[in-house]
This record gives sequence, structure tokens and C-alpha cells, in this order.
Amino acid sequence: MELLGDRAESKDLILLLQSIATGCKYVSSACRQCGLADLAGESGKTNVQGEKQKKLDVLANEAFKNSIMASGLAAVLVSEEDDEAILVEDGKRGNFCVVFDPLDGSSNIDCGVSVGSIFGIYHVPKDVEAVNTGNVLRAGREMVAAGYCLYGTMTILVLAPQPGADVVGFTLDPCLGEFVRTHRKITIPEEGHIYSINEGNSKFWNPATRTYVEECKAGHGARKPKTQRYVGSMVADVHRTLLYGGIFMYPGDSKNPNGKLRVLYECFPMAFLTECAGGTATTGYKHMLDHEPQSLHERSPLYLGSRRDVMRVLELYNNHVPALTN
Repeated sequence: MELLGDRAESKDLILLLQSIATGCKYVSSACRQCGLADLAGESGKTNVQGEKQKKLDVLANEAFKNSIMASGLAAVLVSEEDDEAILVEDGKRGNFCVVFDPLDGSSNIDCGVSVGSIFGIYHVPKDVEAVNTGNVLRAGREMVAAGYCLYGTMTILVLAPQPGADVVGFTLDPCLGEFVRTHRKITIPEEGHIYSINEGNSKFWNPATRTYVEECKAGHGARKPKTQRYVGSMVADVHRTLLYGGIFMYPGDSKNPNGKLRVLYECFPMAFLTECAGGTATTGYKHMLDHEPQSLHERSPLYLGSRRDVMRVLELYNNHVPALTN
């Protein structure tokens, strides 16, 4: 991967990304066989979020953990499906922390809708005496790489391999069993014509979100009305937003003031990718990547996408929503 150069730490990051790609291949194969290999349906277990785990949730989680740990390059792993962080033992430990949602949108598995995996990578801080959970409780701007893999009509791995790097896409060739670069530089348009949000929650929205969606439907100033698209699988919705522009929103509301998306392994990686692609991401009050999480499975509101669209949301927040107080 020439995108990262020849430094030793870059070579280690390349190897780690390759181990994650291996996990993605395994999950892609499992998704393809889901209806034939008794992989549909619930596993009978519940994760730390209180969500019933699907069989593929459990399988994908094990695939990613095994693949990443086998690389010998990870020190801390945080998964949506595990209560606590995994601290890799001495002798098998590397210099990276990996946070991941092994199978996002798993409620869509049984009906064949696109699902995906999301991941972010930090360096272990150089000044720490011992590896611990605190190594990953850091602002998103400290991530060194992030990406997602979409399992749909094709399997596509989208990466930002370092801060400020081009966002690139690799499509899995099922004949070769290898990812082939198909998107050399993904750049999100400055403004888009699509908005993506779960309107079933509209009665709980704050005034800024409600006003913005009304503007999307009716048009605002010289702007034409937008088209609404919502899959309900974050990877699919964000992938479309990166390619076509527009805005993806999962706000906090009166029912869930902190939103429902997890900061470390959903909000941060997607915000990292969006900013590398030329867009922006916010909680409504500040840049998403400036947030400093206090717990592994912390949640946050999220608005991301084309710069002009997100900036309009921020204008409405400034006008309609009281500032947060500590």
C-alpha cells in the first residue's frame, strides 16, 4: 500500500490493515452463506448494549478478534460485542489499539439488506507505562486510520489510511479472493441532494433537527428540496453519503438524549473518513473528532456529510438549541 510509504511504523500499519481485511473477507463469505448455513436468526445471547445478538454478530466478532490478534500488532481491542476491552498479553502485543463494530446493521441480516463492519486504529501512547483501557479513551483526532467494509451487492473496503489521506475503496474480487482498488480518491460533494435520517423518531427530535428536515423537504432559499434515503444500516447510509453527497443524521432526542451511535467504533471512524473525504462531522455542539469519550461504549448524536449541509445544521443548533452545560 504505497499510500503509507516505507517507514517501519507504516509497514506495521499496513500489516494490521491486511489482518482487518482478512476478517472482512471472512465476514463477507459468511454473509453470502447466511441463508444456507444456518447463520440467520438470533444466537440467544445479549451484548453489553442490551441488544440481542444475531448468530452472525457472534461469528463476525470472533473473526475480527482472531484475525487482528494473530497479526501480533495490536495491544488493545474494543468491540461493540464485548463488555470490556481485550488487553493483549505480553509477547503477543503490538503498538496499536483497534476499535471495531464487527457487524453494523445486523438487524437487517435476515432480510438481505446491506450490512457492514466499522473500525478505527490508534497508536498506543508512547509515554504510557502499562497498556490499559485508557489507551483508547481519546479524541477521534488521535486516530491514525479508519475504515469500513460494506457487504451488499459487492463487498467494498473503504479506508483512510492516515489522517488527511485520500479515502480509497477496494472491491473484493470473489474469483481472486483479493481486494482490488476501484476508488482511487473518494471526495464528498460540497453539498448534496439526499438527506438520511430515521423519520420514525421525528416526534422526539430537537427543534434544530426538525427545522432542518422541514427545509430538506420544502427547500431552503435557493436550494431545491432534497430526497430522503434511509437504509437503517449505518455503513450503507454513510457509504452512499460519501459517494453522492448530502447528510446522514442520527441525532440525540427526547427519548435518547445522547443518541444511539457508539462514539469509539461508529462515530469516530465515520467522522474520520468523512473529514478525509472533504466533508465534516459534528455532534451538533462541536466537531465529532474533538469529543473525548469517558467510557468504552459511550454514545453520541452525529451529523455528517457534505460541508454545506452540515454547516446548515450547526446554524440551526446555534439558533434553536441551548448550549450544553457541564
